Amino acid sequence: MNVLIIGSGGREHALAWKIQQSSKCEKLIVAPGNAGTASVAKNVAVDPEDFESIGKLVLDENIDLVVVGPEAPLVKGIRDYFQDTTHLKHVLLVGPGKDGAQLEGSKDFSKSFMTRYGIPTAKAKTFTADEIDEALHYIDSCDTPIVVKADGLAAGKGVIICTDREEASRAIENILAERQFGEAGSKILIEEYLEGIELSVFVLTDGKDYIVL
Repeated sequence: MNVLIIGSGGREHALAWKIQQSSKCEKLIVAPGNAGTASVAKNVAVDPEDFESIGKLVLDENIDLVVVGPEAPLVKGIRDYFQDTTHLKHVLLVGPGKDGAQLEGSKDFSKSFMTRYGIPTAKAKTFTADEIDEALHYIDSCDTPIVVKADGLAAGKGVIICTDREEASRAIENILAERQFGEAGSKILIEEYLEGIELSVFVLTDGKDYIVL
C-alpha cells in the first residue's frame, strides 16, 4: 500500500514513524513534511490546503491511503474534495468531512453540539463583531477568571484566560474589533473557567466502530 501523510508537524512525524513500520506500507510520502519525516519517508513540498496539487500528487504516486494530520485542510473540506472528484473518490482517506470537522473548526458549533446532546461542558455564550457591547456587558455577570475564545482555528493561540474583567474587555476588543486572529475571530465564546488537567483523546472511527489511540 502506498501512503500519503498530509502535514508538517510533530503529529505527522509520529504517524510517519509508526506507519513506515507496517509490513503493508510499500511507499510513504509526507506533504510537505519536516526534518523528522525526512528520516522515515519521502517529503514532497505541497501545500496541505492546495487540494488540486494534493490530488495530482496522489495520482502521480499511485497513493492508496491518505492520512490527514492538520485540522485546517479537514475544516476546508479535503475529504469532500476527494469524494466529489471522479478520479480520486476511490482513494481511502483518514479524516472527517467538512461537516464533521466543524467540531474542531468551530468552538461555537462544538459547544452547541455538546449542549444539544447533554455532553458536560463549561457554560458559554457566543458573540459576533456586531455584538461587542453585549459581550462587554455580559462579562459583568461572569465570575473570574474569564475565558475568551476565538471561534475558529487560531494555531493554538485563540484561547485567552483573563484574570479580571478589564483583561477580558481587552481580549474581546482585540479579537472582535482589531481582528487579532483574523477570520478565526469573527465570533468569540465567553466561557466559564474550569480548573483541572487538560486531556486530549484521539479516536479513529468508521462511523460505526471505533478505537481509542
